[in-house]
Amino acid sequence: MRIATIALIIALIIAISACRQPAAPVNTVPENTRLSSWAEGPRQRIMGWVKDVTDTASSNFIPVKDRIAVFDNDGTLWPEQPVPNQLAFQLDMLKYALANNPAALKDPVIKAIATKDRKALSSFKLEDMQKVTQASWGTPTADSFLTLVRKWTDTAKDNRFGKRYIDLVYQPMIELLGYLRENGFKTFIVSGGGADFMRAWSEDIYGIPPYQVIGSYEDAKFALNDTVGNIIKLGGKYFVDDKEGKPLAIHRFIGKRPVLCGGNSDGDLAMMQYTASSPYKTLNILLHHTDPTREYQYDVKTLSGHLEKALTEARARGWMVVDMKKDFGKVFPFE
Repeated sequence: MRIATIALIIALIIAISACRQPAAPVNTVPENTRLSSWAEGPRQRIMGWVKDVTDTASSNFIPVKDRIAVFDNDGTLWPEQPVPNQLAFQLDMLKYALANNPAALKDPVIKAIATKDRKALSSFKLEDMQKVTQASWGTPTADSFLTLVRKWTDTAKDNRFGKRYIDLVYQPMIELLGYLRENGFKTFIVSGGGADFMRAWSEDIYGIPPYQVIGSYEDAKFALNDTVGNIIKLGGKYFVDDKEGKPLAIHRFIGKRPVLCGGNSDGDLAMMQYTASSPYKTLNILLHHTDPTREYQYDVKTLSGHLEKALTEARARGWMVVDMKKDFGKVFPFE
C-alpha cells in the first residue's frame, strides 16, 4: 500500500510538471530585432562575438565575472560637437556667476570662455580650466553640485537639434549597452568628462549606475556640520581621465582589464590598447563621425574628439571601425 501511494504521488508530480509553462528565457527580445538600429555587418559582428564569448562550449568563453565593457562618453554615447556638453553646462553656470560678479571678466581666461573664443580655447591648459571651474560654482558640496547638474539637464537644450542634451544619445549605443547587460556584461563609463557631472544622469539615460562611472575628478574633502557629513568639491588638483589616464583609472577603480571597449578618438587609444591586451578574445569598437546631416562629420580638425592615431591603429589591427553614416540606421532615438 505504501509503495502504491508513493508511486501515485510521483505520477501526480510528473503530470503537474508537464502542465507547467517553461520558464521564460533570460533574453526575451527576438533575436532578429536585437541591435535593430545597426547596419547588418556591424550588428552581426557584435552579436557573433557576444555569442562566442558567452558560450560555455567555446574556447573563447569569458566567465561572467570577467565580462567588463568600458565606454567613453563624449562622442561615443552622445555628441561632443560643437563643444562637449559639459562645457556647455559650464558656460551656462559661468554666465550666471558673472551676472553677480562682472569684474571676473577682467581675467583673460574667464573672458575667453565667456565669449566662446575658440582660438583661445584650443590653447587652454588644465590650470586654465580649473580657474574657470572655480569661477563657475566655487566649492559646492557634492550633493548640491548633483542638484545643480540635474536642474540643468532637465531643461538645457542643444541649439542645433532643439532637444535636451540628455535626449541626444546615440540609439545604437543604447541598444548595445542593453544587449551586453542581457548577456552578463558589466558596463562602465570611462571618460575624460567630470565624474560628478556624469553621475547625475548616467543611470537614467544609459542604465549605468554612478558607481560604474569613472571620469576626471578634483580635490575634495570630508566636512562634518553638526551631525551631517558632506563631501566638499575643492577644485585644485585634477586627475584627468584621458589618454594614458584611462587604463590607470580602469586599474584603480575597476581592477580588471576590459574585454570590450567603445571609443571615438585618440583619447581612447590607450584604453583600447589595454583592452586588446587581455588574454580573452576582445572587441574594440571605434566610432568614426562621418554624418554631417544627422550628426557631425569630423576626425582630425576638431576642438574635441581628435581622431588620427586611433583610426590608423584600428584599421591595422582589425578593430571594429563604425562609419556612423553607413552603420547607424538611426542616430538618435527620436528619428
